[in-house]
Amino acid sequence: MDVYLIDGTYELFRHFFVVPSVKDTKGREIGAARAVVNSVRRMIDEGATHIGVATDRVIESFRNDLYAGYKTGAGIPPELYSQFPILESDLEAMGIVVWPMVEFEADDALASAAVKAADDRNVNRVVICTPDKDLSQCVSGTRIVQLLRRTQVIIDEEAVVAKFGVRPKSIPDYLALVGDSADGFPGMPGWGKKAAASATVLFENWEQALLFRTLATLRTDVPVFNTIEDLRWRGAPPSPSGRGRAIN
Repeated sequence: MDVYLIDGTYELFRHFFVVPSVKDTKGREIGAARAVVNSVRRMIDEGATHIGVATDRVIESFRNDLYAGYKTGAGIPPELYSQFPILESDLEAMGIVVWPMVEFEADDALASAAVKAADDRNVNRVVICTPDKDLSQCVSGTRIVQLLRRTQVIIDEEAVVAKFGVRPKSIPDYLALVGDSADGFPGMPGWGKKAAASATVLFENWEQALLFRTLATLRTDVPVFNTIEDLRWRGAPPSPSGRGRAIN
């Protein structure tokens, strides 16, 4: 079987800025959350059987303790941020496994799930649904791949090399040097100049380079599931009232 691991944070952000505003009967903004839930439903309709969704319950993580400039939740529209618990609740209501991250990031949960799922011999392929370059470090041959859901493009190991010029395992080193504006760290000064100058800067600031490498390296030890069957979709669990919950 194929295992689909979805970057819920990315999906919520993406839909928030493209779908019309929709409010539920309580006056809450739910447009983006509803769009993401519907997109997951379509995946099930198209045959997906094993799905996990990771979200950032809070934007900050342990990396903020390592580097003061690391990304925070500052500037996120309240109407977007308030939809995280709504999305998580409604995905769980339809029987989807959700990992809301607090200490770690959604990327760490996806990386951990990808490594664990790939170790299961019953799994044919692990598909990480995100364009995030951080997750490219998890790609392995054609067994662990990234899927750009908007364009349906598959990124395997050779595609990572073609895009970045390095193998997936070297993505943290690559990002430590060139920086990652999305995550809020600048990389090493002088990178991109002549090789000798770049090497000089690198070795003069090796401790900083190692720090940025730590920021760019995803954790693969986040508790996500016990066996691959935990990710099998079995339909919506019964609610206490006997009726399934849904965004309305």
